[in-house]
Amino acid sequence: MSEAVDFLKLFGGFVYLLMGGDLLVRGALGLARESKIPPMVVGLTVVAMGTSAPELMVSSVSALSGFPGIAVGNIIGSNIANVLLVLGVPVLIHPIVCDQAGLSKQTGLMVAVTVLFIVLCFLSPITFMAGVLLIALLCGFLFLATRGSDMVPALDDAEEELERVLGLPGTGLTIGLFILLGVIALPMGADLVVEGAAGLAANWGVSEAVIGLSLIALGTSLPELSTTVIAAFHKSSDVAIGNVVGSNVFNILAIFGFTALLTDIPVDPDFMRIDIWVMLGSALLLLLFVLFKATIGKVWGGLLLAGYLGYMYSIF
Repeated sequence: MSEAVDFLKLFGGFVYLLMGGDLLVRGALGLARESKIPPMVVGLTVVAMGTSAPELMVSSVSALSGFPGIAVGNIIGSNIANVLLVLGVPVLIHPIVCDQAGLSKQTGLMVAVTVLFIVLCFLSPITFMAGVLLIALLCGFLFLATRGSDMVPALDDAEEELERVLGLPGTGLTIGLFILLGVIALPMGADLVVEGAAGLAANWGVSEAVIGLSLIALGTSLPELSTTVIAAFHKSSDVAIGNVVGSNVFNILAIFGFTALLTDIPVDPDFMRIDIWVMLGSALLLLLFVLFKATIGKVWGGLLLAGYLGYMYSIF
């Protein structure tokens, strides 16, 4: 019975997280449109970072609640899922061509940030100063983006985002209501997810880290998965791959950096055996696709999904 309750908490938490993130982004986009805020500013704050709110809340709440394995596992598991799952599924619908301008720089940045994350894990615990370093790097890359650099991915489509998102609030009252509901729903959802995950880990006899790598990482990667699938149906490769690269960079610099500012994060040595290397291998594989300007088709999609399923099997 307790296992069923934990599943309900986990499921309900994800519903709150997805709804809260959606409401917050819509409210902020509505505010940006009504306030005539420049699209670049919208891209740097709302579009690029707002959709990462579920991961941010789960990592922060889990670390503060004494479950650092969930926080670290969420980052590692999400970055693995983004490459193997989030790219593996849409290429079964339409091939992804890795030849966009600036993509090699962006993917190289993703690999460099991944290596930095691994180094910090070996220096466990990850402290406040490490969080300062990650946030400082994030600010530096965002500054470069405002200067016209193509280094940072997925930050230049804010005008399109404002045009295509349906259901944006148009009055001050509804904008405020959307933002307020989003701010309320996100921490509620994160708290439920962490409670449910800790309960399932106890019931199944596995560590919180395993739940973070699997169920939580999969749940918090759903927005990226839905975005890439929609992009595949619209035959828009640049949106799909840019979404993955940008998400992986922000997961480490923004989400993990902010969480480290709140509390020191010990890293379970089990992560060092397989998980961080699978994350690095996935990033390097994506970099190879980009450097060779390859087309990721159905065969590679099947291999990516098989790799993800194999990895899930191995951690359990």
